[in-house]
Amino acid sequence: MRVSGLGEDALVERIKGILDSTYIGDDTALVEVGGVPLLLTTDALREGVHFLRSFPISAVGWKAVSTSVSDVVACGGKPLFLLVSLALPDVDVSVVDQLYEGIKKACQFYSCTVVGGNITKSDKLGIDVFLLGQTQRFVARRGAKPKDGVYVSGTLGDAKAGLELLLMEKRQYEEFELLLIERHLRPTARIDYVGHISKYANACMDISDGLSTDANRLAKSSGVRLRLDPDRIPISRELRTFCQKHGKDPLQYALHGGEDYQLLFTHPESRYNPFLDMTLIGWVEEGEGVYLGQEPLPPAGFDHLREV
Repeated sequence: MRVSGLGEDALVERIKGILDSTYIGDDTALVEVGGVPLLLTTDALREGVHFLRSFPISAVGWKAVSTSVSDVVACGGKPLFLLVSLALPDVDVSVVDQLYEGIKKACQFYSCTVVGGNITKSDKLGIDVFLLGQTQRFVARRGAKPKDGVYVSGTLGDAKAGLELLLMEKRQYEEFELLLIERHLRPTARIDYVGHISKYANACMDISDGLSTDANRLAKSSGVRLRLDPDRIPISRELRTFCQKHGKDPLQYALHGGEDYQLLFTHPESRYNPFLDMTLIGWVEEGEGVYLGQEPLPPAGFDHLREV
């Protein structure tokens, strides 16, 4: 069997079994050094898979940092130090300059520092980020409890619409379209949620591959059922306008669109914080799987290995 037939999650489980690892399975790996809990994560962006050369290269640098920061935030931590490795074609040096300007701005925003990396020759541009973070309390995917509320930050589906708009290569975009494009090119990891997640969340992960896929991952890890209310899924005004214009269903974008880098988390409803843009979208129950109302919601978001 080829990896495209196996899929990303099944391959991860296979690797986990080979290594007999207890670290693999969350957005970050928790290790302790001298009694200090540290978070380790790595992520990669590849030309032709995650971005095109026509995209603003500084935005690619910003996004490369944000994807890893999002993983650390999802586990209740703060980012500290990064290693950045480049797979580099023979491009003009200005491309590297712009890439690192984006990386620098992201690091300033998230209060973390690049401390090294590696460069290797390649036919296509690639950026690998290894990030070290620190936490007071590690929050995993496996802690959701029956009667918890299921929450998300922000709105969902915007990044997918932004990508579709970019691929249209229009000469001129409307204001709402530019906002959606920006949410795809320069997602912001929810660093403002670190305190809330580390104090109150029973389970958490970031939404990188779509709500339907990531909710199923959280439910499986926790051994519970998530029942989501379709009327509660937060959808931005810009996404509704886009879908109305193009005859599409915004709920499908919110459920299955990836790369929003919002947070999916559970805790008692009494922990709701009205000062954060969090939305109660459902509840945790005994059982397994994810339901949208009364119907099962299978994972239908992004899979890095599945053929499309």
